[in-house]
Amino acid sequence: MTVPESEATPKNPPRASTGPSSPLPPPTAASAVRLDGPWTHRDVAANGARFHIAEMGDGPLVLLLHGFPQFWWTWRHQMAALAEAGYRAVAMDLRGVGGSDRTPRGYDPANLALDITGVIRSLGEPDAALVGHDLGGYLAWTAAVMRPKLVRRLAVSSMPHPRRWRSAMLSDLGQTRAGSYVWGFQRPWVPERQLVADEGALVGELIRNWSGPSGIDDEAVAVYRRAMCIPSTAHCSVEPYRWMVRSMARPDGLQFGRRMKRPIRVPTLHLHGSLDPVMRTRSAAGSGEYVEAPYRWRLFDGLGHFPHEEDPGAFSTELVNWLKDPEPDR
Repeated sequence: MTVPESEATPKNPPRASTGPSSPLPPPTAASAVRLDGPWTHRDVAANGARFHIAEMGDGPLVLLLHGFPQFWWTWRHQMAALAEAGYRAVAMDLRGVGGSDRTPRGYDPANLALDITGVIRSLGEPDAALVGHDLGGYLAWTAAVMRPKLVRRLAVSSMPHPRRWRSAMLSDLGQTRAGSYVWGFQRPWVPERQLVADEGALVGELIRNWSGPSGIDDEAVAVYRRAMCIPSTAHCSVEPYRWMVRSMARPDGLQFGRRMKRPIRVPTLHLHGSLDPVMRTRSAAGSGEYVEAPYRWRLFDGLGHFPHEEDPGAFSTELVNWLKDPEPDR
């Protein structure tokens, strides 16, 4: 059973007429997610659910995967750069976020990775270059292991390999503290209520605290706050993190860890901000040991957890140049 967002709600719902201080009604996917731009919006079916995508350009497929607490729109700058460079840029909303279905279950990384590879198939493409940030990066690592024939190249930002992430969270006190929000997500109901309180104020606080000095502008932050307030989004957003922690000693988690020992065998670009306060550089930097293919590490000085938004020009240039490089091991 899915809990789809209503598409019949007006794009700009009126304020309630109970008084000047009445809050706005909860936003819908139609109003908060399907934002206007040079891209086109549509839904595709994959892995038993419906996924919202935005696409732009023609050429080899590049599938962009957002992280927390964002949605597809975080890749708006890269979509334009990729389309101009001759690629078909597609940014998808992960299960439970943005305009995609909010299902009652299915938020473990193996199933979320099958969502991603299912979208590749639904788009009629033989494979894709996966670009993932934060949670999207975690899932991109996973998809490259589970369905290697569908992944042409891999680019990950602000997230180590899943086995490296687990090791750092358990054995590195500095990373344990930096990732304290993940531990906080283990509480029932409280995180969801905090994320939507005061029209998503915590989302804005997290984005500002996790960004580097250049930051992310207030208008963009307001977009992410509004998207988090779509009903059920907050719950679905924290469920993957709950699985990542609670499964550590369970059979399903141990099985996932063993599966992720399989090496990555596609060219991999690993991008990271030197000032990332939630995913330390030393935690991410050791991920190359899981790659048996050309691996390129790129550290952006002075940027935080969102390098693709804090300096979109530098990030897009690095990504496009690497995608076009016939010898990515140089």
